[in-house]
Amino acid sequence: MKAWLCENPIGVEALQWKELPSPQPGPGQLKVAIKAASLNFPDLLIVQNKYQMKPSLPFVPGTEFAGVVEAVGDGVTGFKPGDAVAAFTGTGGFGTEALVPAALALPLPPGFPFQDAAAFICTYATSHHALMDRAALQPGETVLILGAAGGVGTAAIQIAKAAGARVIAAASSDEKLARCREIGADATINYATGSLRDEIKALTEGKGPDVIYDPVGGDLAEAAFRSIGWRGRYLVVGFAQGAIPALPLNLALLKGASLVGVFWGEFAKREPKRNAAMMMELAQWYAAGKIRPVIDQVLPMTQLPQAFARMSTRQVVGKLVVVND
Repeated sequence: MKAWLCENPIGVEALQWKELPSPQPGPGQLKVAIKAASLNFPDLLIVQNKYQMKPSLPFVPGTEFAGVVEAVGDGVTGFKPGDAVAAFTGTGGFGTEALVPAALALPLPPGFPFQDAAAFICTYATSHHALMDRAALQPGETVLILGAAGGVGTAAIQIAKAAGARVIAAASSDEKLARCREIGADATINYATGSLRDEIKALTEGKGPDVIYDPVGGDLAEAAFRSIGWRGRYLVVGFAQGAIPALPLNLALLKGASLVGVFWGEFAKREPKRNAAMMMELAQWYAAGKIRPVIDQVLPMTQLPQAFARMSTRQVVGKLVVVND
């Protein structure tokens, strides 16, 4: 097998495409021939040694991928060679083969393309857990989505619309916002050219959004939180801008608002039955055409550094996917 190996986590430039021994599945494991993998923001952080999880060196990065089962280890039930699966494992995806705990493998129904499957689990699970579980989103409520053109943002637009909400998508360019409208956003805000607070006020008739979905953080957070509606729920999803904001807690008091943390990975570990039920619902929504990953570009696996370079420009709309021939 071949894979991108991280031996020194100083950045993407240190990754090397290397020949490695083909792994053999142990008890409870699947050996998967990887067909497609997607890039997520933690993939960049982990090779820079900036992520909360720090795997032992050397390691193969790549949190999320899809492929075909080649072999199963002892004790595995429900899977056999030839089955199509997707997985979110934290590492291992940027190569031609990987070992996957069977408990983390998602069986793919017939006709589920590998490119879509590789871009599905992380963004849709995060956004569904955030909006439906943590925020208890109701039909008719208004959701403001920051960073709406990114992977989790585009997933959040689709999930909020499927739940019957009104969606205001906020992003940094008119081109990104045009794509957000194509996938269902009802209104848009370009926060690079206008006042976020003024635009929110105008689009909500001064009431503010019921739910704010924030994977960006940084200097957008306080302006957005000051605009939240009464009994609003502010979802802390991530900090793609880099800076972790410090919010004045009196704002929560004045608005009767909730500041709600979203950590889908920990939810999946602590509440596996609820997570499995959520993933089943998402698969049903996909089959019904309610949700579909937005793919920015598809590149060969050997061009992973170029994919990371495109991610760093912040021009990506949806997800970047790399594929093996």
